[in-house]
Amino acid sequence: MCGVMLGGALSTDLYELTMMAGYYTAGIMAPGTFELYVRDLPPNRSFLVAAGLEQALVYLENLQFSRDDIAHIRALPGLASVKAAFFDDYLPGFRFTGDVWAIAEGMPVFPPAPLVRITAPMPEAQLVETALLAHIAFQTSVASRAVRLVDAAAGRSVVDFGARRAHGIEAGLLAARAAFLAGCDATSNVEAGRRFGIPASGTMAHSWVMAFADEVTAFRAYENVFGDAVVLLDTYDTERAARAVAASGLKPRAVRLDSGDLISLSRSVRSILDAGGLRDTAIFASSDLDELRIDDLLAAGAPIDGFGVGGALTTASDAPALGAIYKLVEIERNGVNVPIMKLSPGKHSYPGRKQVWRRLENGRAVEDVIELADKPGPRAAQPLLERVMTNGRRTGPPPSLVRLRARCREAVAVLPESVRRIRGAVSYRVRIGDGLKSTIDEISQARATVR
Repeated sequence: MCGVMLGGALSTDLYELTMMAGYYTAGIMAPGTFELYVRDLPPNRSFLVAAGLEQALVYLENLQFSRDDIAHIRALPGLASVKAAFFDDYLPGFRFTGDVWAIAEGMPVFPPAPLVRITAPMPEAQLVETALLAHIAFQTSVASRAVRLVDAAAGRSVVDFGARRAHGIEAGLLAARAAFLAGCDATSNVEAGRRFGIPASGTMAHSWVMAFADEVTAFRAYENVFGDAVVLLDTYDTERAARAVAASGLKPRAVRLDSGDLISLSRSVRSILDAGGLRDTAIFASSDLDELRIDDLLAAGAPIDGFGVGGALTTASDAPALGAIYKLVEIERNGVNVPIMKLSPGKHSYPGRKQVWRRLENGRAVEDVIELADKPGPRAAQPLLERVMTNGRRTGPPPSLVRLRARCREAVAVLPESVRRIRGAVSYRVRIGDGLKSTIDEISQARATVR
């Protein structure tokens, strides 16, 4: 179920369609190569984690225009002057026929390395920009936050509680996928559990406790139905509820703290539970957590065994809009592939099809090198971009989400500890290869001569 189709041919911006019609009319049907990448790291990030490729590939494989789609496009004022053959001959048989290279989901990435490279006839490559950016940028943003939360938790469980804080149901669904890929253990989102095979997790709300005359009665009723329960202590008075649990004979698997001073409350609750013979009852905390708060809690020695994280995760609240871009880097003209470079101040692009090489020393990543795809990489380096689609069809079956999760854990562990720090992380070295540098200089000089 991991490849559920989200978005169709009209899940795009209007200017993608106008350019597509323009290419068709002008006869520009030769292949072009576009690359999707991020110019700069967001604040509070020392690396990104690639995610969302699976949904992007499903979109590409299934891309076509229905009769209703074509009728709607034909009626748009912006396309009123387009000749009929575009609607009658081209769109009905449209499919994505291009090649795709991509960095695997779960891999750490560093701007401005391309996450995805598309080579396809220009109308096809242009149309898919909006959907690819939406799929990959959003999940990459969430996965990049999730891996920080998991690192901050230092081996303790992290559960996605963020469906209700997400910017829509679909966003919550895909955020749960990205969070699990990056190391979270479970999600509260039942549909995400069904579609992606993620363990579902849930306790009780304050409304359950308030529906009964007293807390112990509420906890006992819950335990009678569900057995090994997790009970919520902070509806009225956290410490008093903990004492009531300890004196009641109940043996909950865990208690949850959802408000107040989590450091002092977790300490007092731990003492109360231990004194009552409930040493095996874990303490689970929620309440507007993020990686910095989790880091502070554990640095203070708070005896918390797991964390539920909501909006900070599903909205990537500290960097909610990842600045991913999709740029033309090469186009075929008269049978020759010509590298293309944008020179806009502050928004320049790098020309030509590229590969990203990760160089290792003693089992640790020390630098990434961005080089032209037809140039050799550095010694002791591994290429990160892999061919995942040829002629519009996948090169192999999609890896399971569990496998992607394991690969993410392995790949992040290869990064230096100084790069992975929650606070005070150092920058990872990314350099431009000699072949790419020469091409940049040649194009820049040629443009300067034209002026």
